[in-house]
Amino acid sequence: MMKHNRVLAGLAACGMVLAPVLVLAQEVSITRSVLQDLPYTLIYPAVLQATGGGVDPVTLNHPQAPLQCDMHVVPVEDTSWTVDGALAELDDAEVASAWADTLPGFAVASKGTVQYQDAAALTYEGTSTDSAMGMPLTLVHTETVASGRGYVLDCLFAADQAEQARPLVDFIVTNFSTRADAECCIGVTVVEPEPPAAQ
Repeated sequence: MMKHNRVLAGLAACGMVLAPVLVLAQEVSITRSVLQDLPYTLIYPAVLQATGGGVDPVTLNHPQAPLQCDMHVVPVEDTSWTVDGALAELDDAEVASAWADTLPGFAVASKGTVQYQDAAALTYEGTSTDSAMGMPLTLVHTETVASGRGYVLDCLFAADQAEQARPLVDFIVTNFSTRADAECCIGVTVVEPEPPAAQ
């Protein structure tokens, strides 16, 4: 299990219900790394707002509903890491303990592998009994190693909105790439984020 810490600072604490996924996924945004030594492509429904990037994690937030995804690159200590090996060694109790402060009562409900655009990834998910947001949250965690770098993509959403949120999360995971030149999906309009204003 890759070592990392999560924060829920940007998770909207409101009762807004997520709109149907088909409406949200008709337009997508793409965030690519500009650093050659930290390549990635993050593709997500245009309704989500992205912050961070570069050497910092990228955080996606829904502006009106409790849905947040974080993608970050982490150091890899195990140079022999494989997705099957990581799955075989995954300790449910260790995972629950690692998330205890952020997600009280969290327990792993399922685990397995999932496919990014260019790599297989370890995945597990579960739901907490409480959170700093005052509601149970479902976590979908994925991680992989590519070119000696660890990639972690975590998505959190209100447990009672899983039916609406899970298709968005699946879209983000499936279209994620550890390459900076990945192409987007078919049947959607790409909305390129504006570059930051020059200082």
